[in-house]
Amino acid sequence: MEKNLLPELPYKGSETQKLTLHLFFQIMGKIRMSFSSRKNHWWYITLYVDTKGFTTGPIPYGDQFKTFSLLLNLQQHKLEVATSGGEEAFFSISEETSVADFYLQLQGILKRFRIEPKILDKPFDLNIDRRFKDLHDIKAYDIDYVQRYYKVMLWTSNVFRTFGGRFYGKTCPVHLYWHSIDLAVTRFSGKRAPKMPSEARISDKDAYSHECISFGFWPGDPNIPQPAFYSYTSPAPKAIQKTDLALAEAQWVENNGSWLAILPYAELLKKERPADVLLDFMESAYLAGARLAGWDIEDLKVPPLSAL
Repeated sequence: MEKNLLPELPYKGSETQKLTLHLFFQIMGKIRMSFSSRKNHWWYITLYVDTKGFTTGPIPYGDQFKTFSLLLNLQQHKLEVATSGGEEAFFSISEETSVADFYLQLQGILKRFRIEPKILDKPFDLNIDRRFKDLHDIKAYDIDYVQRYYKVMLWTSNVFRTFGGRFYGKTCPVHLYWHSIDLAVTRFSGKRAPKMPSEARISDKDAYSHECISFGFWPGDPNIPQPAFYSYTSPAPKAIQKTDLALAEAQWVENNGSWLAILPYAELLKKERPADVLLDFMESAYLAGARLAGWDIEDLKVPPLSAL
């Protein structure tokens, strides 16, 4: 059955393994951000699930004839760098690879290829006030953990793509936000959102400039110490937490003054058709937010080709 293909992915006991991978992602994402042209809602800084692991996709540099890409190959456990000029290099990753090792080896390859990223070389939003090159003590690359993590993310990415294709309005790519290590897909009504307070973070001002309903997956954090799927509506409609979700196992959880619809990943391990269960959860969270926010739900449905 499909449920047997989904591996367990415990957060507790794997915090350092997750943090090590998280910091690898942050290094890759910051390098992409340093070269990429701005795109709405921070879509230009993200990473993508790839057939081998996680990639930046092509990053422009130099003139308009040059790109390079970074691929964290979780099947062969190495970081690969390739350029449009045919240059290729990699370094292997093992349980002995610290965050400092990862950063310094990657910087060495980029320097050899005459690629010079300008980044703030510190972790973002992780309460670590040290430079990447000094993080020799964070090294917990665990092959079993990263393979299970990748399998879950690959499956989730494919289900998210199915869900994204059911909406006729603006939808972001399925991508990984490295600041919080969550895989996400977001739907937009097409309307501008009320302007956020001046003291709000610039990242939030751009992310939530327009009405949206977002869906995602993260592998757990101190606030929700288990892997889970989520959805939230921004701006958050009043009383959304009183609406019903498709599954009894799902619930509304308050988070920084807003409400998240949460479906624990562990619940999918119990289901015979987990993809259908996840799609039902996301659809119910979408309808809860869209109805209360006054979206034109019928107009945003994908019509059959015969109706075009």
